[in-house]
Amino acid sequence: MLRAVSFLRNAAGLAVLLPLTVLASACDNGTGTGGTGGTDSTGSSVTGAGVTGAGGNGGSGGATGSVSATGSVSATGSSGATGSGGSGGAGGSAVIPDTTAPAIVSTYPVSDAKNVAIKGGITANFTEEMAPLTLNSVTFSLKQGTVDIPGVVTYFNSTAMLVPTIELVLGTTYTATITSEATDLAGNKLAMSYSWSFATDTAFPKGPAPVLLGSAGDYAILAKSAISNVPTSVITGNLGLSPAAASFITGFSLTRAGTKWTAPQVIGSVFAADNDPPTPVNLTTTVGDMMTAYTDAAGRPTPDSLNLGSGTIGGLTIIPGLYKWTTSVSIPSDVEISGSPNDVWIFQISGDLMMSAAKNMTLTGGAQARNIFWQVSGLVEIGTTSHAEGVILSKTSIKLGTGASINGRLLAQTAVNIASSTVTAPTP
Repeated sequence: MLRAVSFLRNAAGLAVLLPLTVLASACDNGTGTGGTGGTDSTGSSVTGAGVTGAGGNGGSGGATGSVSATGSVSATGSSGATGSGGSGGAGGSAVIPDTTAPAIVSTYPVSDAKNVAIKGGITANFTEEMAPLTLNSVTFSLKQGTVDIPGVVTYFNSTAMLVPTIELVLGTTYTATITSEATDLAGNKLAMSYSWSFATDTAFPKGPAPVLLGSAGDYAILAKSAISNVPTSVITGNLGLSPAAASFITGFSLTRAGTKWTAPQVIGSVFAADNDPPTPVNLTTTVGDMMTAYTDAAGRPTPDSLNLGSGTIGGLTIIPGLYKWTTSVSIPSDVEISGSPNDVWIFQISGDLMMSAAKNMTLTGGAQARNIFWQVSGLVEIGTTSHAEGVILSKTSIKLGTGASINGRLLAQTAVNIASSTVTAPTP
């Protein structure tokens, strides 16, 4: 009986006799050894009689082992794959430190001003945001000669304000100073201390004491629920909305800038309750100041006039004083407000304030919009293309018709709606 055999060659090339059982065992599945990447090698082929060996598994890392289906062994080493290069790292951006000293660009009163009101705030505007804690009663002071005048210092949106806690003296020169210890957010100090002087009015102003707006006086438009605009309007001053979010400010194309927003139609900044800190807290204080100012204006006693014109004041010339209406007030024709620069007007209106289309409020004798206060329990509507003067404090809403304008402030406890309007905040 014949015995089946098979041959393999050894390393010297000589044939070696192997039993088929051995060959079959050698051809069992195993783990192939990876060939050298990039070099091909071909093994010898031997055919065994009547037995087919199973192919070995391909080696990893660049060589694939294969066995012919007839039991012949052939191993071909193929070149290993070339790994792809890693992605380049993103280039880092250089951080350039802020070493520029801040500067004061404007003040109120201006240097050497005359006839300044004996009540009110003294302000300084900076070229950039300042570190609020560095503006205080030590770095921002007011003196009459060598005597310190006590006051409260606040800071908001690049503007510092000092409000004296005592009434200034008529016909007197005062000097305000901000020292070089005031710094910007990067810690850069003012290049040098800045001082300016002014002289107060020589006569007492007529009318009631002005209504103090607090931080609400930093806004041209301030509301609680919404501010809507039909473009294109021009707003000179800040916009503020709280507790509603910025999504309730419409018609302005807002661009977020951290603690505030910017908008092409606003010469100033836009603030909402969902801006970065400290804006939400600041706005809560500001809305509180607005409501306090409203309560102050509404509560002034002993009016100089009650129900003037039976609620229709068009065609009148109104001198300084406290005016009260138990009804709504309408302005169907032009009205004149006449007085000196520091005189004050407060209008207490229990109903609505309605100004017809294409009508005007005019100021004469040096009267200033910042000293005119409209306290309105109902809604306020300024007609199409009409012009108004003064600070409007509304318990409900304020609406400016298409093309209407105001030199003053729109401060509403609900919403403000404007359309192609011009709103210009007066000086403090």
